[in-house]
Amino acid sequence: MSSVDVTRTDVTGAEVTGADGVATVRVRAAYARLREVDRPEVWTLLLPEADALAAAADVDARLARGEDLPLAGRTLAVKDNVDVAGLPTTAGCPSYATDPRGRPGAAPRTAPAVQALVDAGGVVLGKTNLDQFATGLVGTRSPYGAVRHAWLDGRVSGGSSSGSAVAVALGVADVGVGTDTAGSGRVPAAFHGIVGIKSTVGLVPTAGVVPACPSYDVVTTFTRDLVTGVLATRLMAAARDDGTGRAWPTDVRVGLPDRPVVAVPRPEDLTPLVPAWRDAFAAAVARVRGTGAVVVEVDVSGMLRAARLLYDGAIVAERYAAVGEFLATSPPDADPTVASIVLAGGDVSAPDYVRDRMGLDAARADAERVLAGCDLLLLPTTVEHPTIVEVEAEPVEVNRRLGTYTNFVNLLDLAAVAVPAGEADGGPFGVTVLARAFDDQLAVDLAARLLDEGGAGDARHGPLLVPGTVELLVVGAHLRGQPLNGRLTDLGARFERDVVTSDAYRLVALPTTPARPGLVRVGPGAGAHIAGEVWRLSTGALGRFLAALPAPMYLGPVELTDGEWVVGFGCSPEAAAGAHDVTATGGWRAALALR
Repeated sequence: MSSVDVTRTDVTGAEVTGADGVATVRVRAAYARLREVDRPEVWTLLLPEADALAAAADVDARLARGEDLPLAGRTLAVKDNVDVAGLPTTAGCPSYATDPRGRPGAAPRTAPAVQALVDAGGVVLGKTNLDQFATGLVGTRSPYGAVRHAWLDGRVSGGSSSGSAVAVALGVADVGVGTDTAGSGRVPAAFHGIVGIKSTVGLVPTAGVVPACPSYDVVTTFTRDLVTGVLATRLMAAARDDGTGRAWPTDVRVGLPDRPVVAVPRPEDLTPLVPAWRDAFAAAVARVRGTGAVVVEVDVSGMLRAARLLYDGAIVAERYAAVGEFLATSPPDADPTVASIVLAGGDVSAPDYVRDRMGLDAARADAERVLAGCDLLLLPTTVEHPTIVEVEAEPVEVNRRLGTYTNFVNLLDLAAVAVPAGEADGGPFGVTVLARAFDDQLAVDLAARLLDEGGAGDARHGPLLVPGTVELLVVGAHLRGQPLNGRLTDLGARFERDVVTSDAYRLVALPTTPARPGLVRVGPGAGAHIAGEVWRLSTGALGRFLAALPAPMYLGPVELTDGEWVVGFGCSPEAAAGAHDVTATGGWRAALALR
């Protein structure tokens, strides 16, 4: 519908009434909140309210036409190293957007990742401030001004995606679009108690993004809840227009086991943390145990050494390749700290670069060995929350400390979900759940358990990030707690829901080891309702499962009591002919109890 009578609470917490469409309501509320907080340094360019309202009206009209818009009216704050059509892309350096060597003053098209959000109903509010050229974790390296923390006076906001994170934390934007090379999508999230999702490198296209280190850049999201962040990330990852990047594997794991093995650092690897943050991390580890996970300590010192290669090694040459020639012209609005870091990359030799890339290959292999047998790794997101004055006194050293647990993540091809985990030292404290490449869903699932977004401790799985999955009905030995359930969980399947079939089925006990039933379709009303479970898994995992399925079992369509059809186990009538009929029990668990 194009307009609705609304009486609701908007992003400011105030009640809104009227006949505006849902998108218009949200955009009006966002600008009201903007005026209330009065934080101009968050933005490099803010769209006039009339322009944003015109975009919102278009979203409302699309809704009225029946379009499916999962982000209808959600407001977007876009980091100013990511293109939005018609707006300049400064990367935190105004002269860069008007470079006389031919860069246009305004981007000709929107970056595919952002366009995917707009196509889903998102409304761009403007471009946000950042550590210049996405070089920093502090949020102070910008001619547009240091971005202060959303509410802690004197503390840094974290960078480089400072403006996007603060816009979300202040309740102005629903989704902050950031980038992350060394932790820029995670450190600001930790400082503000919000969610930051940094997917596997290459899943989200980086076309239309001013590169920092092209091999390791990721477009990220900041949100106030996990569900919105996963939705936005899933939409961005589906945006493909140039044939580059990486796609989800067909056999990707989509579910975290009920008792996952979660690695945490040894005590000696946590010495960089200030004391209050060390205590907060210990509490977070205890919360992980409370979710049912098995926690094991591992040696992450090799990963921490690899982190230093990003700035202290030859990998910094990628930063020079991205914007070094521009900074070599000594533009007047260049941040001196950023310029010194980037220009140093121009002195890197090709052999040194190759050696450090080979060193990263060795570090990845070592990390895989350290994490063998573990599903995930839990780390504190950063080590402390400095003040702006402390950063001004030691701009490089403070920044280096903040990247202790973040700099290596993209280098070692890990996915990350940063979530709030309480408070420490007078402000928010955050942890990051790390997963192997393409195991992003597992990190989301543990994040959901830590946040308890399912309520009352029942968030066994987080919102679904992986697309193109299928459902599978099981009724016997693959049920939870039964002897063959591990064959599903080993494939990364996730439990979805308990179900009951229509009354068109019989259930028989087959003479197998282990004992298992056979489900036989006999026609509507000729059988009974049989209890089962629906699991979700990737198409490749389903193929592997089917390839290992022994006769007389097969997979085929099964009708549920609500009329839905799903892929499920079946048994041939010939095999069931001589088997013991247990239909009257209503399900395999009940049949086993009677036996």
